[in-house]
Amino acid sequence: MIDMIPIKTERELSVMRRACKITAAARALAGEMVRPGVTTKEIDKAVHDYIVSQGAKPSFLNYSGYPASACISVNNTVIHGIPDGRVLKEGDIVSVDVGAYWGGFHGDCAATYACGRISSEAQKLIDVTRQSFFEGVKFARQGYRISDISHAVQSYVEENGFSVVRAFIGHGVGEHLHEEPEVPNYGKPGRGPRLIRGMTIAVEPMVNAGTFDVRVLKDGWTTVTADGKLSAHYENTVLITDGEPEILTVTEGL
Repeated sequence: MIDMIPIKTERELSVMRRACKITAAARALAGEMVRPGVTTKEIDKAVHDYIVSQGAKPSFLNYSGYPASACISVNNTVIHGIPDGRVLKEGDIVSVDVGAYWGGFHGDCAATYACGRISSEAQKLIDVTRQSFFEGVKFARQGYRISDISHAVQSYVEENGFSVVRAFIGHGVGEHLHEEPEVPNYGKPGRGPRLIRGMTIAVEPMVNAGTFDVRVLKDGWTTVTADGKLSAHYENTVLITDGEPEILTVTEGL
């Protein structure tokens, strides 16, 4: 432990890679299901059943009382959308956030998918959000600081005319779904903990088409944009190494 940030051993990482691959495959399955006429509850059931079929547990189910296996957030819902009977429509954008727990470790990842044909603005929002993750991860290397990632994400998003959510941030991930360090998607560079080989972090830009302000609905989970405009989300679990960062939430080799 360095400043309370867990450093994973090679043995732990071999287990965590499996958990992350299951998580990534669940995300991919959910993405394939996004089409007009499908309900968010149907997607959630498929995610649950797949994770369980791999001998894992859905990380989100009953986490602090959360009632589902996936967070499925449509259009102006930023995060923590609770799956229900909502029927997806042509033109929707659908963010899917999933986690799987296997062998004592969690994986965590998310992406936003187009439902049928979507507007050019919505597509740009999805593309910028995804690319902002990769801009940030350029700095997910030993010797940089957490806020170097944060600054790169924010800079790219704002250069493209969008805003980064501040009320929710990325985090460490490992034996716990949320652990140290906090990984904001905004801020000045050169601040926060220094990155060290063996850290595993969830880098997850949440990007709004309008203001960065959000509000949480009465259910205590569903978080929407304050101005009603669209939001997108992209996340992977990332390992800090001696060199290039390793994205753990990939399906290769599963």
